Amino acid sequence: MAIPRFRATHAYDEGVSSTSADSSYTARHLSVLEGLEAVRKRPGMYIGSTDSRGLMHCLWEIIDNSVDEALEGAGDAIDIVLHPDSSVEVRDNGRGIPVDNVANLGLSGVEVVFTKLHAGGKFGGGSYAASGGLHGVGASVVNALSARLDVEVDRSGKTYKMSFHRGEPGTFADRGTPSPDAPFTPFTDHSELNVGGRVKRGVSGTRVRYWADRQIFPESATFSYDELVTRARQTSFLVPGLSLTVRDERGLPGTPGADGPVEEVFKHDGGAVDFVDFLAADASVTDTWRLQGTETFTETVQQLDAKGHLRPADVERSCEVEVALRWGIGYDAEVRSFVNIISTPKGGTHLAGFEQGLLKSVRKQIDANARRLKISGKDAKERVEKDDVLAGLTAVVTVRLPEPQFEGQTKEILGTAPVRAIVSKVVDRELEALLTSSKRHEKVQAAAVLDKVVGEMRARVAARAHKELSRRKNALETSTLPAKLADCRSDDVERSELFIVEGDSALGTAKLARSSDFQALLPIRGKILNVQKASLADMLKNAECASIIQVIGGGSGRTFDLSTVRYGKVVLMTDADVDGAHIRTLLLTLFFRYMRPLVEDGRVYAAVPPLHRVETSAQGSRKGEITYTYSEAELHKYLAKLERSGRRYKEPIQRYKGLGEMDADQLAETTMDPAHRTLRRVTMADVEAAETVFELLMGNDVAPRKDFIIAGADDLDRDRIDA
Repeated sequence: MAIPRFRATHAYDEGVSSTSADSSYTARHLSVLEGLEAVRKRPGMYIGSTDSRGLMHCLWEIIDNSVDEALEGAGDAIDIVLHPDSSVEVRDNGRGIPVDNVANLGLSGVEVVFTKLHAGGKFGGGSYAASGGLHGVGASVVNALSARLDVEVDRSGKTYKMSFHRGEPGTFADRGTPSPDAPFTPFTDHSELNVGGRVKRGVSGTRVRYWADRQIFPESATFSYDELVTRARQTSFLVPGLSLTVRDERGLPGTPGADGPVEEVFKHDGGAVDFVDFLAADASVTDTWRLQGTETFTETVQQLDAKGHLRPADVERSCEVEVALRWGIGYDAEVRSFVNIISTPKGGTHLAGFEQGLLKSVRKQIDANARRLKISGKDAKERVEKDDVLAGLTAVVTVRLPEPQFEGQTKEILGTAPVRAIVSKVVDRELEALLTSSKRHEKVQAAAVLDKVVGEMRARVAARAHKELSRRKNALETSTLPAKLADCRSDDVERSELFIVEGDSALGTAKLARSSDFQALLPIRGKILNVQKASLADMLKNAECASIIQVIGGGSGRTFDLSTVRYGKVVLMTDADVDGAHIRTLLLTLFFRYMRPLVEDGRVYAAVPPLHRVETSAQGSRKGEITYTYSEAELHKYLAKLERSGRRYKEPIQRYKGLGEMDADQLAETTMDPAHRTLRRVTMADVEAAETVFELLMGNDVAPRKDFIIAGADDLDRDRIDA
């Protein structure tokens, strides 16, 4: 309608009368797209796009039909096969698509499902209590956008077959291997659902194989094996007991099946709880809790009456809510939401209800425990916000209800309004029961959750107060850099270096040993706070931690900005003894928890000061030499070498207990001068492994650390301990 109207206006502007313009736009300009023609004309309306994303959406439509059978308890296995000829096949052992004729149409159920829009068994007829396919267009849309689609149905001891070419039923004259390029003959007088064989009585299921139409999808659009595996794994969590097998036979370069067929099988019996445990990457604060409940609501829908006319009717719906959640020590939130196992990445009313119920329940318990949580003064004026509660939370929110209302065919947002209040009610009720439980184990975990949420609230408030710490410009302009910082003169970030030095005694020597042009010094007093056990607010209150963050200039935590860091290298320079090693570990814990991008970028180093200084005596024309060694083994090896060559050395050999025992020239030569020093770069190849190690060595749980120490006790060399 829009295009002819624009033309009429354009003609009017050029002096053509409105009467002649209106008469030129008649009924013959109107088009009516029948059946699947509308899908082929506007595919983006049904599948979102015609790139790889749209191609994968077509596959999800077929897979979801099989999953719906499993949800009804009618099947427990689904196979997805990516064939070498670019086709894909989905097999299930569900009830099989009905093969008898549909009343008033004279067509088999198979043909109706794959050729008629808005046709299926999911419009409230009682065949599906809760399903992912809702609009009755999924299978028919895939058929319309396929160069060829073959369907086989096992029912009543027989195998029924039917083929389609771009949505039209007919027969292909295959010569051996099925192909979309084989000669095709459409049905003319009537359609036929052929019987292609027999199966054992009681065996049922559906097999769908199709070739995407390259008139619709470009050659660059391909099926993603990784996405398929992710979706299959996700579905196996959401439908306990369902086995999903993904097989890739394409042999595409750069895929897991590049060297031959690859197959993965997914099956989980723990449901959403297992899913949360799989998603969670950090150490836990609580167990994985399951919140469940069922509520009803009334909805006005259109229903067919006895005469086949649609009439409004009030229907009572049942909504099942299942939420699995756990809090971890981290601060990133991972929340996945689903409706009848269909992922809703953009949320909707169920996710809004979850967040509402979660916030309401936690706020209520914080108010009830304000005295224990020491909420007073400034804290009492602050209110816990959603982000405080979500920090470190991993959750899976699932609702199941008949005929949910989605926003569009792609089903990314749930729109059924009553679901919000239902989910909020269930979450509030069930979570309150856990947070107020009298069981010792749950009581301890509930207290830990409230402590964490209040800590996040205080950290948010502290972050506002310490905003200047995250900007180098603010730090320099307001002259708030610590007085003990001996800064460098250079503004070249790539060239500048910050040495974090243990103790004031080492600072005095380091000041004389450094190159003040590009080397800055920041002394710390002894052992800093163990931030693995402390909250962000406590960390910011700690003078040493705050000074380090302030001087580095990139901020901390989620707001850390690598581009505002003031130094190209941060070097941890501690004594070569047990206390020095402990201080270095505490510093690395601070960087790992709150300045991780700096570690990931390879800008954190550990200085390697020598342990010994060996001075050889002059012999004849040969001058005396000074050699530094960095371990006992290296010292003994060097002394043996001197003995073999008949060289003498001055005794006693100097053993450096700390950096303060070196003079400036020695410290410069061995530890600070880029031309001679040795630095160890701190790297993090495996984030999960690093997280595990820091939690083991520095976390709150003592038992695993004790086991670790006992296990390594036999390997300890007592001579390496400074007494």
